[in-house]
Amino acid sequence: MNESPASQPDGERLQKVLARAGFGSRRACEELVSAGRVLVNGRRAELGRRVLPGRDEVCVDGVPVGILPDLVYYLLNKPTSVMTTANDPEGRPTVLELVPAEPRVFAVGRLDYGTEGLLVLTNDGAFAQLLAHPSHGVDKEYLAEVEGDPAPAAIRQLREGVVLDDGERTAPARVARVAPGVLRIVIHEGRYRQVRRMGEAVGHPVRRLVRTRIGPISDAKLKPGQWRPLSIAEVRQLSESAVSPRKLVASSPRRANR
Repeated sequence: MNESPASQPDGERLQKVLARAGFGSRRACEELVSAGRVLVNGRRAELGRRVLPGRDEVCVDGVPVGILPDLVYYLLNKPTSVMTTANDPEGRPTVLELVPAEPRVFAVGRLDYGTEGLLVLTNDGAFAQLLAHPSHGVDKEYLAEVEGDPAPAAIRQLREGVVLDDGERTAPARVARVAPGVLRIVIHEGRYRQVRRMGEAVGHPVRRLVRTRIGPISDAKLKPGQWRPLSIAEVRQLSESAVSPRKLVASSPRRANR
């Protein structure tokens, strides 16, 4: 069922909002609407539709679009010995000290104190929920330096799923030995200290852990402690990976290196 433009006299025109979100010129955005690819609050939108950022939900091709003004999306290479939380009672440094203070952002998911690597920070709550929700299973890739050199049997265990110290079994993972004592591990769950606990479960505790990819996004040039804005295209790719995560498992991930 379509919504009548006349029933929505307030707000901004939909094509203007889509253009601001990076979907091209207003003319190109009008064509998206005309093609039936845009939904507002779950209903097919019509040309002339107005939306209220903060109240209306807009999706393009089934993927939610952030339409609030002043939304920011950062990709940070978290160093070791930095907390992911906003505040730390022990006074340890946090990731918020490494990115601009305004607008205020928060981390999407967590990396523990001793883990390094890529972390997304944003002030877009809907995007963060989409990306972090366990049911969406966005791929996360790690390089793990472990004690000893895992034999094929241990790697097979990790691939098939292992029982953690809480008695729960992990989902199958993609695991490859890339060097003696170094594994590349791709998981789509988000359990507490999961990769470290997986290593302990097969007798190879993790000595160093680096997250190298989130969904389709990686950046080998970003040094520890550095951050950069995510492009509009990268934000859209991350959203798409949350909506259709299994596509990433079935094929090679799209890289967004700089």
